[in-house]
Order: sequence, then C-alpha cells, then structure tokens
Amino acid sequence: MSDTQTVVLVEGTSDKSAVEALAERHGRDLAAEGISLVAMGGATNIAAYIRKFGPSGGNFRLAGLCDVGEEGDYRKALERAGLGADLSRSDLEALGFFVCVADLEDELIRALGTAAVEDVVDAEGELSSFRTLQKQPAWRGGSTHDQLRRFLGAGSGRKIRYSGLLVAALDLDRVPRPLDMLLAYL
Repeated sequence: MSDTQTVVLVEGTSDKSAVEALAERHGRDLAAEGISLVAMGGATNIAAYIRKFGPSGGNFRLAGLCDVGEEGDYRKALERAGLGADLSRSDLEALGFFVCVADLEDELIRALGTAAVEDVVDAEGELSSFRTLQKQPAWRGGSTHDQLRRFLGAGSGRKIRYSGLLVAALDLDRVPRPLDMLLAYL
C-alpha cells in the first residue's frame, strides 16, 4: 500500500468485485490511481478498519460502500474517528461513504431488472438451479426479485462470481446510485 492515497472499505469480496468491474468498464485502473479496495470480511469490522487506515492509523483518504442495515455502524465508527458528529446520510456521502438500499445485490437486480438478471444466471448455466429455488415452499409465490436475491446469496461463492457479471451486464446509465457515486467520488 506504499502508493496508496485512498482506501475504499467494502463489506466483502463481492462488493470489491463489483467496484473493480465498474472501474474497469470506465477504463480506470484504481491501483494506478493510488486507490486500494479493502474487503473487510463483514461490515461489523468497520471501526477496526477506520482505526487502521483513518486519521489515527495510516491517515489515508477513506471511502466506502455499505448496506442500509450497517449504516449505523459506519456512522458511529466515522464519528468515533473524529470525522464528524451526528452524521446524516448526506454527511456520509460527503465523506465518501455510500449506502445501498438493502444491499448491493438488491441494487443491481433493480438496476438490471429481473429478466436481465435471469439472462446472466442462464448464461452461467444456473437457471435450472434458480428455478428449483423458486419451487421451494419458502420461496414459491414470492417476487422474482426476492428469489434472485436469495439465489445470489445462497451458493458458495455465488455473490462474488455474480457481482462482477451483473455490473458487466449493466447499461452504464443505469448503474445503482451508491456504486456510481462511489466511483465518481474516487
């Protein structure tokens, strides 16, 4: 990280993969720009990573992406690090931290539409597995959107594999707001 100027904190490897895929689609080499993406292994680790890379640690410029359920953890960690008080969502964004409604998979499914996500799943040879999930009692009759979210989160490594594929399938004018704003911030 010797050339790093900015550290982007994301919950996991799937989020990291999505940011990398979007940067690549925009012709950007984040590492060459001094930007390091760090998958924290869970949003609850945010305070430790802000201590490590923020003002009391490496003193890097920070940015990040989180799910709405973890927004409070991010807010508290940033406040404890001295980066603001009583931070609102817009304050978080001014600091470079962007919040996904539900999670990044939810954002990507909404941006693409369920039919396009099913096309990506089909191209990966997993449409029959998805159809099997749809027939399970717990998921039968549910929305295709919710079924796809469950499917993407259920298989081993599936979230990681599909995050980049879904970003690759996006029209660049339909990139989910948090992902688009994060890349613009960088």
